[in-house]
Amino acid sequence: MSGHEFPQGQNRPPEDSECAVEHEDQEQSWFNAGVGSVSAASFFSDSGHEIATAVLPTFLTATLHATPGALGVVEGISDALTGITKLAGGPLANDPTRRTRIATGGYLGTALATGAIGLATTIWQAGILRALAWTSRGLRSPARDALLASLAPPRAFGRAFGLERAGDNLGAVAGPLLAALLVSVIGVRHTLYLAALPGLLAAAAITVAGRQARKALTATATRRRLHLHLAALTRAGLPRILVPVAMFELGNIAVTLLILRATQLLHHAGRDLATATSLTIFIYAAHNAVASAVAYLGGHWIDRAGPKKAFAAGGTLYLAAYGLFAFSWHSWPPLLLAFMLAGSGIGLVETAQSTLVAHILPDPLRGSGFGLLGLVQSAGDFLSSAAVGLLWTLLTPAVGFTYAAAWTGASALAIWLVRLPSNT
Repeated sequence: MSGHEFPQGQNRPPEDSECAVEHEDQEQSWFNAGVGSVSAASFFSDSGHEIATAVLPTFLTATLHATPGALGVVEGISDALTGITKLAGGPLANDPTRRTRIATGGYLGTALATGAIGLATTIWQAGILRALAWTSRGLRSPARDALLASLAPPRAFGRAFGLERAGDNLGAVAGPLLAALLVSVIGVRHTLYLAALPGLLAAAAITVAGRQARKALTATATRRRLHLHLAALTRAGLPRILVPVAMFELGNIAVTLLILRATQLLHHAGRDLATATSLTIFIYAAHNAVASAVAYLGGHWIDRAGPKKAFAAGGTLYLAAYGLFAFSWHSWPPLLLAFMLAGSGIGLVETAQSTLVAHILPDPLRGSGFGLLGLVQSAGDFLSSAAVGLLWTLLTPAVGFTYAAAWTGASALAIWLVRLPSNT
């Protein structure tokens, strides 16, 4: 196989001059109000829930006196519920007339539940609210991704999803930085309360994207039945993609465990917990800044070379990052490097995964495809976060990170065995 690794005939370059002109126009206009609004929604929403993510390890372990194992279970259960609601939201997102309402409601639910975590006085209360936030996040995700794929030309799927991932990760820069400032001024609980505000802006932005998508609907567009279409998804080749995705996600642990690891290591040699937490939040912000830049640039690379190379590179970067986290560094430079490697890896892998699904599936199947992708991602995240958290508690952190590194490295090899539908 050579060139683009895309499905047979669906996205091949046009042969005649008239189609070539049309293709050139599409290339020039891939960025539009709809694509920009989806990316803005991701930025605002991630700003809000990343404020909570940045302070959650300290809130659970220091304020509510939870263990690392409990943190891993809370995050793992939340990720599992995200996967279930992504699967449920997939068939709903197949219908272009429902996508905006589902996405808007999901963004609102995420914002409100995230802010309410600050009200928790017990571990189980915080866990339920985190799970509610992630349930809303899961329900909206297939609708958002299907909406984005309907707004971008196929040849620019990599760039469109790269821009959306860049917005998401830029929000994860703004969120921790705001968290660091707010914690020092108003404390952890009140910081969690304010985490709800950016989600309201996200809901407004996704509504704008929905209006743009509705303008593109034909007059004959009809409501589609709620059906997962497993047989059609299998014929399109989705299961082949989901195998390396599952392998990667079995090693893709919740970032809160990375934050906790860095915080504990930096709480050493005279550094108090507040200083260690603030320093870790700034390092985490650098992680997300790198992820944003790599996602945007990686989207351009994917449109030129195909998504398999980006996926493999991302898995390899995670292998290196977890290798660093396995060691007990008490200075910030090695931890910064580990976070930056992980940020580069997630920027490539997430963009590649979404682009693969968008390319191999037609619009009537994309909601179901993104829902199944989300289920595999979240199920893997649940298992990886819970396993690493328990290995950390029962054995050592090094054992947990070695376990995660093995899976991400194996996924980088497995993606090369996947043969994508193509006649090139």
